[in-house]
Amino acid sequence: MKERPITIKDIARELNISVSTVSRALRGLPDVNAATRRSVETLARKLDYHPNAVALSLVKSKTYTVGVIIPNFVIHFYSSAIGGIQDVLSQAGYNIMICQSNENYDTEVANVQTLLNSRVDGLIVSQSKETEDLAHFSAVIDKGVPLVSFNRTLDGLHASRVEVDDYQGAYHAVEYLIRTGYRRIAHIAGPQNLQLSRHRYQGYLDALNSCQLTTEDAYIRYCDFSIESGRKAMHELLLLPDMPDAVFVVSDYPAYGVIAELKARGINIPDEVAVIGFTDEPFSSLIEPTLTTVSQPTYEIGRETARLFLQQLEDPDHFEPQQRTLKTELKVRNSTQRV
Repeated sequence: MKERPITIKDIARELNISVSTVSRALRGLPDVNAATRRSVETLARKLDYHPNAVALSLVKSKTYTVGVIIPNFVIHFYSSAIGGIQDVLSQAGYNIMICQSNENYDTEVANVQTLLNSRVDGLIVSQSKETEDLAHFSAVIDKGVPLVSFNRTLDGLHASRVEVDDYQGAYHAVEYLIRTGYRRIAHIAGPQNLQLSRHRYQGYLDALNSCQLTTEDAYIRYCDFSIESGRKAMHELLLLPDMPDAVFVVSDYPAYGVIAELKARGINIPDEVAVIGFTDEPFSSLIEPTLTTVSQPTYEIGRETARLFLQQLEDPDHFEPQQRTLKTELKVRNSTQRV
């Protein structure tokens, strides 16, 4: 005889709490205390509870599917963040449909339309490096479709966002270089249409100014987050009459390119040139020399993004956009540690 599926009533009865509390806990809503949420999630896994998405969609005219748009599957940051998003949403009975813009604006616009045509209940997005016109995201908001951005957040739109403190992360990284004895510090910045690039750039500038170091325009170069663009920018910096003795790079992939260019030219890292990245990709602790970088809580970024999304679904008519800013941590490794 086939066993009856586990329901939230079974979980509520087992824990001696209300059905509504179980429902809110599984959706990651903030009005449930952390201990209760953990108890509910643990028991749900133990009992192999799975929401009946088909029945719910018929009753509530919802698909219980959330569209997620990311710039690139290859970058570990996004796979880790998606893990956090999926863990929270699946506990609340939602599936995710993932699209990749491949850092292309036109593809991103097409991704939005594809997901809306699939009748997703909302979007979670991180914009492409090419995106300057946010009209396609603004149109989503105007239609009343829930939208939350993360990491590369949608600056100026009436939507919730989750990010890290890019400014402080950059400031502390450059301040550390100065304390360590470096003085000619260059910055390889990201696309300036992205808020995170601008905040990291400003953190770099302010750290230099606070220590009375001159900001040299010649020490500023730009990249597109690729390894090759980092290598090219470093090549240009090495052509300067007074080349930098340290480089703060907007993210780890171009920082990898910086290290490759320095090694190819026989320049010692960090005795001649130190290198700091941003993100703490897994390869950062594996390359030689290991890369000092600003670490981000990628999985928690995903979880917090999903929680904000669920809060908006709970009461869309009265929901006000919120911002969550998470802290970073400087991971000091061999690329900045002089012998």
